[in-house]
Amino acid sequence: MHLRDVHRGLLGIFLIALVCSTISPRSLDAQQTSAAMPVDSRPNVIIVYTDDQGFGDVSSFNPDAKFATPNMDRLAKEGIAFTNAHSSDSVCTPSRYGLLTGRYSWRTTLKRGVMNAEGKCLIADDRMTLASFLRDQGYQTGMVGKWHLGMQFPGTPKDRDWSQPVLDMPLDKGFDHFFGIPASLNYGVLAWFDGRHAAVPPESWTGKKPNKRHVDYRIMPPYQDTEREARGRFKNTTIEVADDFIDNQCLTRFTDKAIEWITEVTTSPSAETRSNAQPFFLYLPLTSPHYPVCPLPEFWGQGECGGYGEFVIETDHHLGRLLDHLDATGLSDNTLVILTSDNGPEKSWKQRIDDFGHHSNGPYRGGKREIYEGGHRVPMLARWPNGIQQPGRTSDALVGQVDLLATVSELLGQSLPDHAAEDSQSFASILLDPAYEHHRVPLINHGVRGEFAITAGHWKWIAPNRFKANGELYDLANDPAESKDISSDHPPIARRLQAAITKIVVNGRSTPGTPQPNDTEYWEDLHWMDPSEYLRPTP
Repeated sequence: MHLRDVHRGLLGIFLIALVCSTISPRSLDAQQTSAAMPVDSRPNVIIVYTDDQGFGDVSSFNPDAKFATPNMDRLAKEGIAFTNAHSSDSVCTPSRYGLLTGRYSWRTTLKRGVMNAEGKCLIADDRMTLASFLRDQGYQTGMVGKWHLGMQFPGTPKDRDWSQPVLDMPLDKGFDHFFGIPASLNYGVLAWFDGRHAAVPPESWTGKKPNKRHVDYRIMPPYQDTEREARGRFKNTTIEVADDFIDNQCLTRFTDKAIEWITEVTTSPSAETRSNAQPFFLYLPLTSPHYPVCPLPEFWGQGECGGYGEFVIETDHHLGRLLDHLDATGLSDNTLVILTSDNGPEKSWKQRIDDFGHHSNGPYRGGKREIYEGGHRVPMLARWPNGIQQPGRTSDALVGQVDLLATVSELLGQSLPDHAAEDSQSFASILLDPAYEHHRVPLINHGVRGEFAITAGHWKWIAPNRFKANGELYDLANDPAESKDISSDHPPIARRLQAAITKIVVNGRSTPGTPQPNDTEYWEDLHWMDPSEYLRPTP
């Protein structure tokens, strides 16, 4: 019996205890499900990571959407639509860390918020990533798009030497190729980095300019020659920028470069035929529909949701360009394409409801930055014609973006080391077996201000935090909008979930294996836990 079908009461309490103590296998370490995949049948892997796209911003997920996303809908029709998929955080940097490493970001030094463009990379040099794992399996690995996990630029903003290479960046974390930008467009530095250098160095300055199509801002020429000039014009933070950088070119450039790289690695002179060519992994984190909402003029007037709808339509268009390229080159059948978003929609989702009747967060409560479902329940679509059985399915199984590393490793018939992907549990069987019932270990979610939540089956408990002294309990099966806190009605369930989240935090992992250290000592956001508990791993 699946947890979501369990009635309240003693049976529900018993099954929560079972979920919290019995952990399903995440890799071949725990269950030898299949032999290693033959070299010539290993799938290419593409992850398209949108930015601030809400659950309701895919038209096949939202029948009342005020715009259409035909290419995202195509992925759903030709693959699987996951309706209970979650980013590991409700903001950018920590979600990206979780997706690439299979480990929750709050285990690192980043306990709240996001990083700036410049700084020590959040991913440690010895930390396995999706890219380093697949590179070690013989894949070509490329990233095109927005990084936002820290880079170390040469010199300081007042004394740069752009002839020197950028360090501690994607090329140091498992990627063979990188083209993109360091972080979000409201953070410096902005330039088109190709490898460790930008063809046009970011030697000019700018700030946020008015945006006629949305409530946010633009990053576009003309730019100022000096930081002093920029500070004289802009009251907000100034940004280092290259003269040839324009915000509304990101989606076009990134898609062009992604297609160019795929073409390069799949037409290598060393490959006798395309079928046995070296497989590739492409990580394509886009900058939309995150601010600045800046659709190209050819998309103006499309849809019924203003500039935001136009921008999602443009995003979908570029996804279509990528899918068309895979079709035209015969790569579609053996390429696993996953599209998902780093968190829920930006706070302008409220205005879209009032102005257009469009719910970017779908039926869920809240949006970006929040611990409620709208902050981290995001669209996830997967297509792989050679692998996914019975395409066109919808899965409501609980899955997380942290699970991608374990999933890919199982598809390749490879096990993961004990000290890697500690929070990643494979959902490969969902792809391969339509009858499979997936039971995930309790999933942790995290808010921008350090809030924690745990979901086991249909029960979700939001832990006490700096803002609310008491925990909140929701029955997502009967109240997906989290409209009624029922913690006072079910104290045993709340206690079980508190014990489960404490164990996951203290043990440094969610999955079976030897307890692993977190990167810091106890911190104040563990509000429900006594500091002495943090020092005692539990079996």
